Amino acid sequence: MADLLSTSVSGLMAFQRALDTTSHNITNANTVGYSRQLTEFMTRNPQEAGNGWMGNGVDVSTIKRAYDDFLASQSRSASSSYNQFNTYATQASRVSNLLGNTSTGLTASLQKFINAFQAVADTPTSTPARQALLSEASTLMQRLESYDESLRSFDSQVNAQISSEADSISSLARSIAKLNQEISGAYGRTGQPPNDLLDQRDRLIDELATHVSVNVVEQSDNSLNVFIGNGQPLVVGQTYGQVVATADPFDPTRNVLSFKTASSTIDITKSLNGGTLGGMLEFRSQMLDPARNSLGRLAAGLAEVVNEQHAAGIDLNGQFGKDFFATGPARVLSHSANGGTGSITAERIAGAAGDLAVSDYIMVNTSSGWSLRRADTGATVPMTGAGTATDPFEAEGISIVVSPGANVGDRFMIKPTAEAVAGMQLLISNPSEVAAAAPIRTGIRTGNTGTGTISAGEVLTAGNGALRSPVDITFTSATTYTISGDPTVHIYAPGGNIDVNGWRVQIDGVPAAGDTFEIRDNVGGTGDNRNALKLASILNEPVLNKGTASLSAAVGEFVGDIGVKTNQAQVSSAAQKVVFDESVDSLQSVSGVNLDEEAANLVRYQQAYMAAAQMIKVADTIFQSVLAAVSR
Repeated sequence: MADLLSTSVSGLMAFQRALDTTSHNITNANTVGYSRQLTEFMTRNPQEAGNGWMGNGVDVSTIKRAYDDFLASQSRSASSSYNQFNTYATQASRVSNLLGNTSTGLTASLQKFINAFQAVADTPTSTPARQALLSEASTLMQRLESYDESLRSFDSQVNAQISSEADSISSLARSIAKLNQEISGAYGRTGQPPNDLLDQRDRLIDELATHVSVNVVEQSDNSLNVFIGNGQPLVVGQTYGQVVATADPFDPTRNVLSFKTASSTIDITKSLNGGTLGGMLEFRSQMLDPARNSLGRLAAGLAEVVNEQHAAGIDLNGQFGKDFFATGPARVLSHSANGGTGSITAERIAGAAGDLAVSDYIMVNTSSGWSLRRADTGATVPMTGAGTATDPFEAEGISIVVSPGANVGDRFMIKPTAEAVAGMQLLISNPSEVAAAAPIRTGIRTGNTGTGTISAGEVLTAGNGALRSPVDITFTSATTYTISGDPTVHIYAPGGNIDVNGWRVQIDGVPAAGDTFEIRDNVGGTGDNRNALKLASILNEPVLNKGTASLSAAVGEFVGDIGVKTNQAQVSSAAQKVVFDESVDSLQSVSGVNLDEEAANLVRYQQAYMAAAQMIKVADTIFQSVLAAVSR
């Protein structure tokens, strides 16, 4: 019934609700994740009267949140991207600082080792110089091992972080599913939005977005389906999935991310991105693993080229140089799901360090035979050979021997260089065993009448049994010569290479008929420094990337690439931080509490409340007047 009292009471109650809502907004002005709430009014249905329709007052139709789903989605996406870039940049800077330090970094350590070879070349008979060389070699080896241990430590930290992230994601999923249930129930009972529960759920989803990328789909019962990564269903209504850290099927010491169901566990590592988890996974796959492989390849290349050149010289005892360094072998890991009894062995091919790539490989037994694929890209790598001990498979600097018994689908991971540094050893401890001298020397026989000269000679094949045998090169005319032990007459080309018994010399000038040039064993050549000079220039020899890059260039490229990636990540992180802050500001402009606005609302609703109370007082006065008139 339309009357002054009921109309006034409806206004009083409505404005009381508005004051309650305003009070709630003010007290939660600093609550993280709180969305400003709005009281919406609607007029009551009017009552028909003979002379028109009489109003019945006002009702509160709903109390809803000031919230924008689109802006919220943008904010979560920006948060996920920022946390990924920031995590990657933070971790990458640690690797960059480790390897790029100007005094203790990789370039500086290698240069100190090479400088020690130069010191031996300057004073080849000096025992202190040789001892200093061995000390620098030991320091270099320890430095490389320190780098490798640090990278392994980073890997262990990534493993721990992955496990922690999995626990956090699963915990958030469980809480979101529980809130889905409460929110659906609240809607079902009242038909009105439980605003504070909705804020709690959105806050949990926002937190989830800091760990991994998130997509949200609303259902008809007002619950939310939450998908992570590339579409993995983490929460569906009131049910939730569990993300767990499991052992890598190839390497049980490393963690991967799996989606656990009632019947199985599915590896989803490559499907996840965004957030701190995406940043850690990207750091491991894009920087950490390649860095370890690159460091191992550099160690393998350094050992190979130093050993090869050292073997081409002779030490103070007149003996050919021994191997200077040893490195760790290639590693083969079997997949945990392999069902056959077959196995494979792999090793780096001697002298083929230039063919090594910065990659791990997956060897798969297919229905048509064995196939080799890159672990990072999945690209097929062509192989030669039959895979037997006498004719192994060969590809990119590694040889592979397979044994029978593998089932179709069995897989093995090959890590050619990742363990090279861990197994590195210095094989020389006696300074006298440093092979600074060349094994041969050249000379011009007394009595030569021409102007011919001969080079000091260089070793091509240290293992040639006749390398140190005496050889004479005698000119039969100004344009022809013979080599002792060989009746063949050779045509003289000034400055041309003359290769005999594993060595090479050049003769220049104008020899005369009868002139003889001698190549002899460098016995007693303790003051000779020719091999030490070769070793001092070893960093500039093109030995990597199929003979196109020197060790010095490869180190510079390796360290530079890490620096570039780190800088790019830092720039991207800073840029994404701006985007994230802007998205938060945009969302807060809609959902945030403005205390000035709430103060204005408080005054407005208070005045309306007092006016409605005054109307009730007027209704009471009129009612009392009527009662008094009737009672007389």
